[in-house]
Amino acid sequence: MTARSSSLPRSAAVAAVVATALAGGLLAGSASASASATAEVRIHDIQGTTRISPLVGQQVTDVSGIVTGVRTYGSKGFWFQDPRADADAATSEGVFVFTSSAPTVAVGDAVKVSGTVGEYVPGGTSSGNQSLTQISRPAVTVVSSGNALPAPVAVSAKSVPAAYAPEGDPAAGGSINALPLDPSAYALDYYESLEGSNIRIGSSRVVGATDPHSELWVTVKPEENDNRRGGTVYGSYTSQNTGRLQIQQLAPVSQQPFPKANVGDVLSGTTEGPLDFNQYGGYTLTARTLGTVTDRGLERESTRPQRRGELAVATYNVENLDPGDPQAKFDALAAAVVDNLASPDILALEEIQDDNGAKNDGTVSAGETLKKFTAAIAAAGGPSYDWRTVDPADDKDGGEPGGNIRQVFLFNPERVSFTDRGAGDAATATGVVREKGRAALTHSPGRVDPANAAWENSRKPLAGEFTFRGRTVFVIANHFGSKGGDEGLPSHHQPPVRKSEVKRLEQAEAVNSFVKDILKAQRNADVLVLGDINDFEFSATTKALTADGALFPAVKSLPRPERYSYVFQGNSQVLDQILTSPSIRDFTYDSVHINAEFAEQNSDHDPQVLRFRP
Repeated sequence: MTARSSSLPRSAAVAAVVATALAGGLLAGSASASASATAEVRIHDIQGTTRISPLVGQQVTDVSGIVTGVRTYGSKGFWFQDPRADADAATSEGVFVFTSSAPTVAVGDAVKVSGTVGEYVPGGTSSGNQSLTQISRPAVTVVSSGNALPAPVAVSAKSVPAAYAPEGDPAAGGSINALPLDPSAYALDYYESLEGSNIRIGSSRVVGATDPHSELWVTVKPEENDNRRGGTVYGSYTSQNTGRLQIQQLAPVSQQPFPKANVGDVLSGTTEGPLDFNQYGGYTLTARTLGTVTDRGLERESTRPQRRGELAVATYNVENLDPGDPQAKFDALAAAVVDNLASPDILALEEIQDDNGAKNDGTVSAGETLKKFTAAIAAAGGPSYDWRTVDPADDKDGGEPGGNIRQVFLFNPERVSFTDRGAGDAATATGVVREKGRAALTHSPGRVDPANAAWENSRKPLAGEFTFRGRTVFVIANHFGSKGGDEGLPSHHQPPVRKSEVKRLEQAEAVNSFVKDILKAQRNADVLVLGDINDFEFSATTKALTADGALFPAVKSLPRPERYSYVFQGNSQVLDQILTSPSIRDFTYDSVHINAEFAEQNSDHDPQVLRFRP
């Protein structure tokens, strides 16, 4: 399989990025953009000292350089570089030539290229991504072959600045496109000053495992927010981890298999090639020469079993599980529940699909999915779990069309009992009443505030009332809105626009309000809010969940380097959480790392377990 970020065809009309440039206030005074250049133009003249070429839209003629990389799949083309560098550290000496069909040049060819200078935005202008300067509609002349390549720039802990990006220009909507590059001060400026250039890294630790698109992430800063398992932790919006770099290879995987690596492994030796910018992660070393993976033996974690008087409650996103999935997936997830999670008493599942998965025929029940999963758990040596859920209305809860994902409670009836109180349907809200001096739900299981616009096209929270050793425990299982549509960390807006936060903030406020209703009815009620919150422990979403002391994010009980449940673009980060009401003061918390750091995954999330004595 070719790398995802190299598989998108480009329109020949790459100069359409002028729309983005206008939005960033970049083209003032560039009325000559359609004029042809008459003087000799070199690559650093094309690249310029900002993110947008000063020659965008112009025709250039006989631009000279040495071919440093050729891509024959996906976005086809080649990189070439001027071996005669200028004295300006802000101007790159390399650039990509988009050929649309397989290029006929070879690495080491000295070429002259004529064509149109453009700025291509991977993912489109609405993505917020920075643009890639390139030459399109090229006419290419090979002058000679077998030439030595320009010496690669060594990218290392010493060369990459500690600060991530300059603050965006408010007058340009927060864009950094028009700002002069300062490669000695900001990591994004440093990488941009090398866009298209031949670069090299030495042995580097893997911080993002090989994915299905044949790419991995390394860090050139081994001590930057590192943790004991080899990752680099994303602990705040200003800790972007500047040493991260995505790695792909130029050779098609049909010719050269891409190595499998887990977090903590080392990409040993020299990795060298042109520096690209793509939709799925930004700056990417497209390796002409790829190092070898040294296995550091990362192992999957197992949590300890709960003790006799402890209630163990867990959450696990099982990634669109439905009966059409291979039995091997059910068996692997079941083994994780038994062996890695130590068979928790209550397990909240996210992304349980209906009984025929993504087939969009109106089916909403998930009984067959749950029968198959609980049978697999029992076969793996676990308890005979019972379950409770509320079926969603067809195609109203987001996720894969036709899949009707929902949250589900599994519970071990030998350890805990479920209090059934007139199960609600998809549209019926559960409420809170006071009975005999204690809080109780009007519907158990029931959905929290399902008519609230915050849950439109999103999973509604599932609330349930459990009893353990005579004590009532309220559990609210969640799957908040995804981060889809947010701009990536290397956006041309700095800070990036995180528009998906708006919905999650509203969702968090709704759940916080419901928890307060329980605590109003019973001040010392034991309440757990858990699930795929899709947001960080330092986010506005988490702050809204915990407002007025209603809840505490239990992940904060862990040391900072151990706070993560997901790895995205080389950043180990929190998405899955368990939050506790004030009465739950003494607990143990474990983020059980069995998926996110590994190339072979049964889910892309790590489960979370909390144990306490009610």
